[in-house]
Order: sequence, then C-alpha cells, then structure tokens
Amino acid sequence: QVQLVESGGGSVQAGGSLKLSCAASAYAISNYYMGWFRQAAGKGRERVSSITPAGTTSYAGSVKGRFTISKDNAKNTMYLQMNSLIPEDTAMYYCAADPNQTKLWLGSARYWGQGTQVTVSS
Repeated sequence: QVQLVESGGGSVQAGGSLKLSCAASAYAISNYYMGWFRQAAGKGRERVSSITPAGTTSYAGSVKGRFTISKDNAKNTMYLQMNSLIPEDTAMYYCAADPNQTKLWLGSARYWGQGTQVTVSS
C-alpha cells in the first residue's frame, strides 16, 4: 500500500526556517510528479510547489524565492526547505504524488500524506 508520511512541521517565529520531509513507501518517487500543498484554517487548499520526475520545479508566487523543493530518489523522500517564514505561511502542509502532472496541479493527486502543521508567529 502506497504511503506518504510528512514530518518536520512545528512552530517558529517570523523570519525563521523549517524543513519538511515527505517519505514515500511502496513506490518509487522517481516515477511520480510530486508536490506540496497547504491549507490554512478557513481557506482552500493551495499548491505551494511541485517537482517533476526529471527534477523540474515550480512554485507559487507567494513562496518563490523563500521555499525550495527537492527530492532524494535514493531515499525516496521529498523535501521543502522553507526560509524567511511569515505568519501567512501558517497552515497544514500536505505532500502529494500522482503519475499525472495535471491531476497533481489540480489538487486531485492519487496519493496524499496526513499533513504536518506549520505555525509562524509574528
């Protein structure tokens, strides 16, 4: 059974950094389009960043220049390095994976993690 498990969330002050991890089991992430999404309280889910099997990355405008997505195929793990955090980054962060890029980008990915909370205080 495919599983995605996020870790690395927590509480930080504005300007701080966190690194999220998404460990995958039962499939090779090298074959999937993967991404990070977030959902703040009372708001819809937002795509934060994504990475293709070839390693091409994309970012939402609100995090560009502050967040970096990466993956380690050997460890079957995806990461999200978050720097210069601001209170508006506070949300539950989810990783997702799908063999189809469009489905991932539309938030209809086949596989989702359980989420990890990120809280940024001012």
